[in-house]
Amino acid sequence: MICSLRYFLVLLVLGWGAACTAGQTLAPFEDSMAQRLLACTGCHGKQGRAGPDGYYPRLAGKPAGYLYNQLHNFQSDSRHYALMVNLLEPLSDAYLREIADYFSALDVPYLPALPATASALVLERGHALASRGDVARKLPACTRCHGESLMGFAPNVPSLLGLPRAYLNAQLGAWRSGERRAQAPDCMAEVAKRLTPDDLTSVVAWLAAQPLPKPSKAVISLPKAMPLQCGSAPEARAGSTGVKP
Repeated sequence: MICSLRYFLVLLVLGWGAACTAGQTLAPFEDSMAQRLLACTGCHGKQGRAGPDGYYPRLAGKPAGYLYNQLHNFQSDSRHYALMVNLLEPLSDAYLREIADYFSALDVPYLPALPATASALVLERGHALASRGDVARKLPACTRCHGESLMGFAPNVPSLLGLPRAYLNAQLGAWRSGERRAQAPDCMAEVAKRLTPDDLTSVVAWLAAQPLPKPSKAVISLPKAMPLQCGSAPEARAGSTGVKP
């Protein structure tokens, strides 16, 4: 029996089977989330640690709310990637939340950052944008929303570290062009559109080269309110914690 890639992935995610190859008996199925989600780790790396080609980001340990929002955005076609859209199309909202909770709970080591290839001047510009922003252009620092460690703000704001350069470039570029969208008001779209191409190159080069802090986890509170309203992070208020009691 010959299975299409889409059918194979759907079988894995829904827990209906483990393999589909000519002349072979189906492998035993554990009916566990780990085995069902092999469909995800085929691209996103073992245990969701990140894919090897630089375009598939880490899933493990990301805030559950952020992961759920991205799954929902793919399913609703707010994010455009045919493989993800087709994979998620038959899944219920409750199952999307189970997937998000599963990957969020994984505590596995990060892949080491790749050495920087940009010049010292470019890296310094990237560091300045990430840590201080640009007040004259109303461009907030990355740390204002993603935390001083840039490891994210639970439950809905992701880490900016531990991500490949190619992925960061692609996503910021997609926000600048309107190809990627999030819940309104879309704060990241506003930020990305205020970045010049040189800004984008600089901040991506710096972020991708940073070592991971210890602990490598999202913070549960921010010292100040987020500088922009974000539809995907409605809980972020001045002096509040992101994690609900």
